Amino acid sequence: MARHLITSALPYINGIKHLGNLVGSQLPADLYARYLRARGHEVMFICATDEHGTPAELAAAKTGEAVADYCARMHDVQAELAAGFGLSFDHYGRSSSDRNRRLTQHFAGRLADAGYIREVSERQVYSHADGRFLPDRYIEGTCPNCGYDKARGDQCENCTKQLDPTDLIDPRSAISGSTDLEVRETKHLYLRQSALKGQIAEWIDGKTDWPILTTSIAKKWLNDGDGLQDRGITRDLDWGVPVRRGDEDWPGMEGKVFYVWFDAPIEYIAATAEWADASGADDAAWRRWWRLDEGAGDVTYTQFMGKDNVPFHTLSFPATLIGSGEPWKMVDYIKSFNYLTYDGGQFSTSQGRGVFMDHALEILPADYWRWWLLSHAPESGDSEFTWENFQQSVNKDLADVLGNFVSRITKFCRSKFGETVPEGPAYGPEEQALTEAIAGRLKAYEASMEAMEVRKAAAELRAIWVLGNEYLQAAAPWSVFKTDPEKAAMQVRMGLNLVRLYAVLSAPFIPFTAAGMLEAINGTGAAWPDDLQAALSALSAGHAFTVPEVMFAKITDESRAEWAERFKGVRS
Repeated sequence: MARHLITSALPYINGIKHLGNLVGSQLPADLYARYLRARGHEVMFICATDEHGTPAELAAAKTGEAVADYCARMHDVQAELAAGFGLSFDHYGRSSSDRNRRLTQHFAGRLADAGYIREVSERQVYSHADGRFLPDRYIEGTCPNCGYDKARGDQCENCTKQLDPTDLIDPRSAISGSTDLEVRETKHLYLRQSALKGQIAEWIDGKTDWPILTTSIAKKWLNDGDGLQDRGITRDLDWGVPVRRGDEDWPGMEGKVFYVWFDAPIEYIAATAEWADASGADDAAWRRWWRLDEGAGDVTYTQFMGKDNVPFHTLSFPATLIGSGEPWKMVDYIKSFNYLTYDGGQFSTSQGRGVFMDHALEILPADYWRWWLLSHAPESGDSEFTWENFQQSVNKDLADVLGNFVSRITKFCRSKFGETVPEGPAYGPEEQALTEAIAGRLKAYEASMEAMEVRKAAAELRAIWVLGNEYLQAAAPWSVFKTDPEKAAMQVRMGLNLVRLYAVLSAPFIPFTAAGMLEAINGTGAAWPDDLQAALSALSAGHAFTVPEVMFAKITDESRAEWAERFKGVRS
């Protein structure tokens, strides 16, 4: 049994996330965590809400709530939706936690002691209309690199170029929209990433198994232009982790907070500590996942994220860990994803364009969405959600292949043999051929899952479902029953054992349906089929079962048209 630490990028607290956010980090991370647990490994799966910075303040201002109250409420909303989608976090934390505050200040102190933080007098945008300095995300304008007219002051989400607010063309306040801006002097702390470039480059060069998408983004930021730049880690905001040097005040930094992208990745560690606190465990319980000198040497650490988060996880967060001089566990593998687009355009949180997690669960169960998103994960390039493709995938993959198989075999058995597994003779050559075919597909499925090749894994799982349908169609127990009921009983026994097998194999993708299948077949507690022959004989004669309700209802053309119209514009 191996130990696996898994983290998915922290979702911002500012509102409900859309399906593109979900498939870009949390959902594939859950798939991998569920698979590893099913194989008997020890897993720590961590996520949290990212609560500091401009998005939180702006969102709270719109609702009229105090930012702390807004964040507490939205954390509960996001946690509930995560549970609704079956995201199996061991802990879903908060970056505003006391644990994260203390750890962030600890790292800042270590970095300062090591000479990796410098104080900089810089010119920053001040808004007369708002009466305050405007941190990067409070400023919008045109990107000087690609011309995108809604670029933020920290990064252009269109071309992913890192920016400073003063780089923007025609800047405006994101609070008031005012262009009455002035550049004033202010002091901030900078992390000397440039001084750590050699160590970071050496670390990245050692990750020869990383996806091309991850490595290419990291090396572009590391080597393009002037190379890795020092980065500001403080902001003039009220909401955030107060700037302190460990347990000490930081002269000249009064009233400032740490930059959200400095404290947010540290929350991975802090959330694991929050898990220990919630479990009533001591600090040793979480430190064995993160400290190499306290047991983390045998941990494999995997991060999941969208491509826009790659620079901070391959450069800035590693710079924090390396620069601290302490033996923290570094990530072993970063699984990054491209974007999911929506029906010919972009998902838009501000415009409410596309399907958001809450509305998705209102119209269909989670497994419908889980299956489509994972089987169309944007791995090698961007993927597009269309209602036509979604309808086709649900109807053909889930209803016609898996759902139809389970329904046919259980209903036929009930009609001819009752609701217990029939006996019949031993499996014959057709059943042996089926077992061998499944074994080949199962090996490919496991290899794809271990390599985190999500779409390939989905394709292999579907192929295993298809094998059962093909067997059932060729065996035709409904015809065989007329002349050889004993042989038909054996074929039905094989089919019922396939239901159990499919439930176990499908659980990482469609956990709610899989649990229902196991409950119907009275096979709860079924383990991964390391011995396939034994797995296909697990349900012996006399084993009771029930016929499940319709597992997947087909999506009608009328429903598809209604949803396409509903989610094309402004969110209600």
